[in-house]
Amino acid sequence: TDKDLMSSLMQKITLLEQKIEKQAQEIQVKDRRIAELEEKMKTLQKGEDGPESSTAEELEIKCFQLQTQVWEMERFLNDYGLIWVGERHEQLEDLESLKDEEELPARSLWKPGEAVVSKHQIDFDLILENVKDLNVLAGEGISQIEHTPGGARLRLPEPLPLTLYQNGIVMSNGPFRPYEDPSTQQCLQDIMDGYFPSELQKSYPDGIPLQVTDRRDVVFQERDLPGSFPGHGQVVGHSKSSEVQETTKIPGPKASLEQFLNKLSKPLKHRGEAIGVRDSARAAQQGSGGVRSSKGILVETPRLSALERVKTAEEADASAPDVCTLRIKSESGEQTYVVKMLFTETIGDLRQHLAHARGGDSGSYEIISTFPQRVYTDNSRSLQECGLIPNASLLLRRR
Repeated sequence: TDKDLMSSLMQKITLLEQKIEKQAQEIQVKDRRIAELEEKMKTLQKGEDGPESSTAEELEIKCFQLQTQVWEMERFLNDYGLIWVGERHEQLEDLESLKDEEELPARSLWKPGEAVVSKHQIDFDLILENVKDLNVLAGEGISQIEHTPGGARLRLPEPLPLTLYQNGIVMSNGPFRPYEDPSTQQCLQDIMDGYFPSELQKSYPDGIPLQVTDRRDVVFQERDLPGSFPGHGQVVGHSKSSEVQETTKIPGPKASLEQFLNKLSKPLKHRGEAIGVRDSARAAQQGSGGVRSSKGILVETPRLSALERVKTAEEADASAPDVCTLRIKSESGEQTYVVKMLFTETIGDLRQHLAHARGGDSGSYEIISTFPQRVYTDNSRSLQECGLIPNASLLLRRR
């Protein structure tokens, strides 16, 4: 009937409307997906022209470098008869769990203090056991060939003594080394790892037997150094100048000239002639009038006066010039002239100072040195060029 036909058409139209609405929603989702893909494509196109275009090539080069490094390390281990077996599966799982809990720092640096074992981790039983194995490797009890000037001979290797105390160790009669010392802990850690101490590698590259003395029930006591100072110390910067007096005199009563001569031996005879030691000593000690024959005369020079003024200033050390001291003995040996001059002054300046102190002609004598024997005739040469610095002894000789 018409009513049924109309009802059927209305149902079909409703289904078509629902289908059209669903397709419209699908079209919207696909349009958004197409827009996202277009955006990614644009980003990839921009990335091909940017600086990160060679990321894949850099990764390939890095992988090749690491693979080459692994080959070199395996070849190095093969040279020593070693093979890298890798980590066990359980250890790898522990490492992965550690990475999950705490992120490991990239390219972290090794610190020596972190690898040093503490006192509570020292296994002395393991040390004693490993020392036995190390001594076998070092050839304990096996004679070695020792070359001598006349040939060769067999010699047993001498063991290196190692004493274990309660508070430290003593190796090879050296100083006491407490367990808290990082070098001591590193030495014991090497033995615990089954190696010779790394500190002995330079002296004993092939290893050396260790003679261990277990005295862990004894506390090592520091020995006092022989001849230690028994008096009282003083703080730096504090001194009791009033209690200390400087002197150049020999303590004790001063002996007179006659007492000194009486101590000399009596006259000796040589080839029938009497040699008087006392008379020679008296003549050497006394001059005319009972005074000493050699008198020290300080020659006043302008340079010396300027130097004395500088010494009285506050910055004497910083401003004082280079000064040499010359001790010049006269022709007769009775006078000794002490002259202070600059390094740059000449032999002619020295002659002028001597002429001012002695009087007379400066050309009547020669200035010589005894060792090495040399005559200074060039008045234009400086004292530094003549090698008369910082101190020198000279003689005057008549022409």
